[in-house]
Amino acid sequence: MTKYEIFVRALTNLHEIETEEPPYDVITMTGMVFLFKICFDQTWKAMKEQLELCGYGDHRTGSPRAVIKMAYQAGMIQDEQLWLDALTARNNVAHSYNENIAMGIIKESRERFIPMFEAVKRELKQNWIG
Repeated sequence: MTKYEIFVRALTNLHEIETEEPPYDVITMTGMVFLFKICFDQTWKAMKEQLELCGYGDHRTGSPRAVIKMAYQAGMIQDEQLWLDALTARNNVAHSYNENIAMGIIKESRERFIPMFEAVKRELKQNWIG
């Protein structure tokens, strides 16, 4: 299974948060936050794999931030700041025991990050995966 296929599965799972309505119990909230984290991690790894296959980056594509910057330069993503915001949210998952942080990640996932992931899914499928 390719990293792109793993990312697509993670995105399918992330869409499950759209069916949940507040108030959330702690298990549901934690699960939704971790679905975002898993999807983010699988997305940047899929982008990294495609960038490397297409000759971008070499050693410069090791971290999520470096991959985001390279993906933006390569035209794989259109909104670098949105992706950096998602990276910040992903890094805040460690603090999701704080209900405000968890709720922020869930809200941002629904409003901004799921469409962002869908856009890169289309871009990878249409223009990068051979």
